[in-house]
Amino acid sequence: MIIPLLRQAKLTPRVASVLKWEGIIVDPIGPLLALFAYEIIKITSEESFLLSDFIPFFVESILAILVGYAIGMLVSLLVSKGLFPEYLKSPIIFCFVLICFASGEVIMHETGMLSVTVMGLTLARSKKYVHSIGSIGHFMENISVMLTSTVFILLTASLTRDTIMDVFTWPIILFVIIMLFLVRPLSIWISTIGTELTLQEKTLVGWIAPRGVVALTVSGYFAGLLIEDGYPNASILTPLTLALVFITVCAHGFSIGPIARKLGLANTNSSGVVMVGASSFSIAFAQHLKDMGASVLITDTSDDQLYRARKFGIPTYHGEILSEHSDFEVDMTPYDTILAMKGDAAYNALVCQTYIPEFGYHNTFSLPIGTSQVEHREIPSALKANLLFEEGATFTELNKKVNIGYTFHTIEINSKQTLLKEKRKSKGIPLCIKRKNGNLVFVTFKEKPLLDEGDQLVVLELEK
Repeated sequence: MIIPLLRQAKLTPRVASVLKWEGIIVDPIGPLLALFAYEIIKITSEESFLLSDFIPFFVESILAILVGYAIGMLVSLLVSKGLFPEYLKSPIIFCFVLICFASGEVIMHETGMLSVTVMGLTLARSKKYVHSIGSIGHFMENISVMLTSTVFILLTASLTRDTIMDVFTWPIILFVIIMLFLVRPLSIWISTIGTELTLQEKTLVGWIAPRGVVALTVSGYFAGLLIEDGYPNASILTPLTLALVFITVCAHGFSIGPIARKLGLANTNSSGVVMVGASSFSIAFAQHLKDMGASVLITDTSDDQLYRARKFGIPTYHGEILSEHSDFEVDMTPYDTILAMKGDAAYNALVCQTYIPEFGYHNTFSLPIGTSQVEHREIPSALKANLLFEEGATFTELNKKVNIGYTFHTIEINSKQTLLKEKRKSKGIPLCIKRKNGNLVFVTFKEKPLLDEGDQLVVLELEK
């Protein structure tokens, strides 16, 4: 539940990390703690009990952890040996995930998720040595979204009309209100005492806590256990959790953006651009976009090149954008577009292929390198759509123009639905359009976007 909300709200890195890792840790640990509490109550309610009665619970939990670790190491070993065909790697690893979950459930109910989490951590650690494992991440993310949606449908389809109507009773609504406005904020404020979190960050974290499919399935399991133990009123757990899930997802989903902006914990710029390569053209272009209110980041492996960008106050990242370290050192949250503008066509293509899953195909662009147009004509039109600007506006030519005195200008559009070519009264090169809502639309080989009243057209032209 929390990851899509974080992507939408574009929170600051520290708050986003707290909420993300809370969700990752609570999902496997929460059900296990609930099961432990249940075992404690069940055993201590007996007339005669010993502390040794808890040993099976801990032993089975440790076994579930070992199963997850062993399967994770096995998958890492098989992948490193090249024993999985590349086109079958994702489904095979997904099968191992199901095997890991089922094995944990066989050992003890509700430990399957613990086993899978340990397996995931093991695979994540092995990425340092088995790089091809990282290629399945997007498949797993997509399949998890589909499976989670399916589980929600199955769970709610099994509910009767009477159960659903019980959700809208005053006792349940009052319980949800107490959870939202008392229990959650209080628990966050107590647990963050002595941390570096600011007042605004604690307030936001104390409000955002959407519940999801894990809470719904675990409550259904415990409702069945308690009913078998002679507590018929335990049937209220299902509508209670359903109400909590429905209300928290709606309330937090619609409010996280406005509240984050109000507290100053979200990026207020509507559009952000990452430029790979610090050349004369990219630095001047980034400076102009920054002056227009866009968030801009320039990355390069050359600190000398980045020094020129830093003199203009442009945010920079010194390092290899394709390295694994960049995932932890660069916060991509404020940015929704990436421009590969190095003087190496192969490197630009690799950057685009790497970041298409994160930014999307329509937000990933590359700057042509050579001056020959024959090579560009041979490129399929589907790929040409993401080659920046127009024929002749290559890396070499654009940098040459900037070095001899060409500058960037913003043209205000005062007419409705104007074709881009109708605004080409000068010899300037059209680069991008800033819409009235602040979004940036880049000109490409194939796509010449329409201009509308209130838009701003950015061109590169020689000062008259």
